[in-house]
Amino acid sequence: MSRRDAPMRIIVTGGTFDKQYDAIKGELTFKQTHLPAILEQARVKVPVEIEINQLIDSLHMTDEHRGRVLEACRAAPEASLVVVHGTDTMAQTARVVGGAGLAKTVVFTGAMIPYSVQGSDALFNLGFALAMAQALPHGAYVAMNGRVFPWDDVRKDKADGVFERLHG
Repeated sequence: MSRRDAPMRIIVTGGTFDKQYDAIKGELTFKQTHLPAILEQARVKVPVEIEINQLIDSLHMTDEHRGRVLEACRAAPEASLVVVHGTDTMAQTARVVGGAGLAKTVVFTGAMIPYSVQGSDALFNLGFALAMAQALPHGAYVAMNGRVFPWDDVRKDKADGVFERLHG
């Protein structure tokens, strides 16, 4: 079986990607992951396991939460993984996973606009991350808005809402 036909795993941590508008509370909250519907809509044909690791805003992530993500990546039987993560601290979690030197390809992605809101970048970012997880060599990466960065050379420019190289 070639790597592009091998099963993949998506590890869900929450973030804007999976937020939904709660009309009663008047805010964006978590109910469940949108991943099954997204995979169906995108007609993804690669076998994909979805693992809900946690559903939290990445601003609330602690070292313990990041450790849970690392352990999920380590325990996954698949060699190609996508981690859906909030964008605010995605680079920090990618550094934890990348620093572990796993013999897997782990691609972090997320969304600036929730999947449930018109104009979301979630669908594109997920498709891009799935492709990168099949194509890149082992290591950890951040894939957002058509760009991919190694785990040790990425940061989010919060003023412009884009990811960029940390070193130049």
